[in-house]
Amino acid sequence: MIPASVLNAYNARLVKVEKDQILFEEGRQAVDYFQVEEGKVKMYVLNPDGQEFTQGIFSPGESFGEPPLLGDFPYPSSAITLEAGKIWRMAKSDFMRLLKENFDIHMKLDQVLCRRLQYKSMILTEVSSYDPEHRLLTIIKYFKSKIAKHPSREKVIVPFTRQQLADMTGLRVETVIRTVKKMEKEGKLVLEGHKIKF
Repeated sequence: MIPASVLNAYNARLVKVEKDQILFEEGRQAVDYFQVEEGKVKMYVLNPDGQEFTQGIFSPGESFGEPPLLGDFPYPSSAITLEAGKIWRMAKSDFMRLLKENFDIHMKLDQVLCRRLQYKSMILTEVSSYDPEHRLLTIIKYFKSKIAKHPSREKVIVPFTRQQLADMTGLRVETVIRTVKKMEKEGKLVLEGHKIKF
């Protein structure tokens, strides 16, 4: 989202990360801005029973964990890398200065945060109100709209495992597997090996 030249100008550091590296933990004070350069990052929470619920998966060019920086509250979730890569880190004070001095970047960030609120509202409604097939179709369509240039005319490979889909929808992985097979039989999606195409 923020160009590398701007990140460099505001003292951001590009750091290498390993797979399964924890970047921050729920309840810790927010001190850095994060943006993915290479790899993927997952934000998640654990319920009291230890079940994971994925808040979001972030790819190159996407930032994460900004609300606690702006709102001055602890992280409401944890972040972990899904694969090795590189992450931009910028101290909170430099991030706040960047926003003050770059209104266009500030507005783009506001739009990103609004879209995330819309996504969270959608997921909350899905998890509390709908059957597994509806939940899966909604989240697949949402991510397809982010990936595909022409979502109504082209099929895309869903970039998530069955486990990740379960973690994003509040379903058990067994339910996701069973529902995906049923949807394939009904012609609602295509399976290519272990990948879902929609």
